[in-house]
Amino acid sequence: MPITALRAGQGTALHECLISIGSNIEPELNFTQALNLLRTECDLVAHSQAIRTPPVGFLDQPDFLNAALLIRTPLTYEAFRLYLKAVENRLGRVHGPNKSGPRTMDLDIVAWNGELLDQGYFEYDYVRLPVDEVLTVSGRSLMTKKG
Repeated sequence: MPITALRAGQGTALHECLISIGSNIEPELNFTQALNLLRTECDLVAHSQAIRTPPVGFLDQPDFLNAALLIRTPLTYEAFRLYLKAVENRLGRVHGPNKSGPRTMDLDIVAWNGELLDQGYFEYDYVRLPVDEVLTVSGRSLMTKKG
């Protein structure tokens, strides 16, 4: 995805996206690279501090660094989701047979335009704590669907 497509107007509407970011393969290096890419290519509004967390599911792997980012984008949800997957790939993400296995970078959309999309927010501290920090710092809140 060209940088100009992310920064320049693809329409006038800007969307706000809360992202959960995580790494446990050279996490300090990959975090720095991811933040540099996203700062350069996107409108990074706020981010949480990184926290170190134990793995969930597949336990025989290093601890993770996790954080949350608030980004504004002119892209549609699907286009931005594909952009995040491309960033993961640029940072060496390999999708192996174990979905919970080690990774250089994991970028997941938690909320789009204030609407919570990822139920992991309720299940995992490594998602909820950084997201709550970003919400507090940015003065935003989440809408949750009842169901």
